Amino acid sequence: MRRIEHRHEPDHTTCAQPGCGQPMVRVGEDISERLDVVPAEFFVHRHVYGKWTCRCCQTLTQAPAEPSIIEGGIPASGLVAHTLISRFVDHLPYYRQEAINARSGVHTPRSTLAQWAGQAGAALQPLYDAHRHFVLQARYLHADETPVAMLDPGAGKTKRAYVWGYARGAFDATPGVVYDFCLGRGAQYPLAFLAGEHERPPWVGTLIRDEYAAYDQVVRSVPGRLAAGCLAHARRKFDELLRDGGKSAVAAEAVTRIAAFYRVEREIAVLDGDQRLAQRQRRTQPLWEQWHEWLHVERRRVPDGSATARALDYTLNSWDALAHHLTDGQVSVDNNHLENLLRPWAMGRKAWLFAGSELAGQRAAVVMSLVHSAKLHGHDPHAYLRDVLQRLPTHLNSCIDELLPHRWQRMA
Repeated sequence: MRRIEHRHEPDHTTCAQPGCGQPMVRVGEDISERLDVVPAEFFVHRHVYGKWTCRCCQTLTQAPAEPSIIEGGIPASGLVAHTLISRFVDHLPYYRQEAINARSGVHTPRSTLAQWAGQAGAALQPLYDAHRHFVLQARYLHADETPVAMLDPGAGKTKRAYVWGYARGAFDATPGVVYDFCLGRGAQYPLAFLAGEHERPPWVGTLIRDEYAAYDQVVRSVPGRLAAGCLAHARRKFDELLRDGGKSAVAAEAVTRIAAFYRVEREIAVLDGDQRLAQRQRRTQPLWEQWHEWLHVERRRVPDGSATARALDYTLNSWDALAHHLTDGQVSVDNNHLENLLRPWAMGRKAWLFAGSELAGQRAAVVMSLVHSAKLHGHDPHAYLRDVLQRLPTHLNSCIDELLPHRWQRMA
């Protein structure tokens, strides 16, 4: 953060005591700081291309036009990045951006902003494809989905679409998340996303997910895929009992036992996979077996069809998947890692309300995948996106991996 220094010294540095008048000596200083801000400044890059001619040969020479992410358009990469970050990180709809820009005397209709975002999303598609390949190289993958509204022009209203998220394992040293905008929630969407393409094999590994039936099809479709459950979802069933009834002894006991598992997980999170597994088997395994026995006992005591029975059945029916973390130290105990990475879409739902079309949703998924993966690596998303958009027009496609969030280095 830059600092503007203001120096303050007395008007006179001679002693004002009667009968003295000697020059004073500087013995130190006090420093105070006040934070200030300058609103976004719009400025123009003016490119002047000199024309040079040979009077003898009648030839003309001129430097080639500098390529731009939006050919023939007025926005530079910084303005395009600012528009994308404002919408997909700060969740400002285009009509608000239009009003904010107008305060600086710049007219940017919301339709123009949307057009810039769409063109930038299209330009970023090759980088998104490379990033998707990187994420799907992980042996451990989190998966989840969340609804978003999409405009349905023919009906004059919106309809429900879904964003599917896939993230490298919570303990992966090189994190990354990729989003896929789809028209539905059926198993065909994750099946297609994980199926492999361009001679690349389908993804194989451990899928950390909730108990939504579509994920069972995904796991069964390819040999070698394994399923891991989400303890947070199991806990949620008992939390709902406490919220609804308030006095469920079974739910209170289940939540207390689950809390003990999470205390262990917090303490061992910094360990490597082998150390984490050893601690789980030593500390969690006995508690886990006692909990399993307790669940069976309580299930026999409650009537079928009751809310308590449904909560107990959810845990018991998904027991093997929930217990997967006890046999593999790289498996997370829950799917919270990806649920947190889906929150920007939930915030977007409340801010920009809907995607304008299927294509607009897909472009949004491209941008969101890259900027939120950049945040996972500690990058300023605006600095990352501005630099990438500036370099893309002249960047070799064979070197596209250099611009991926986990490899990006700001251009000097």
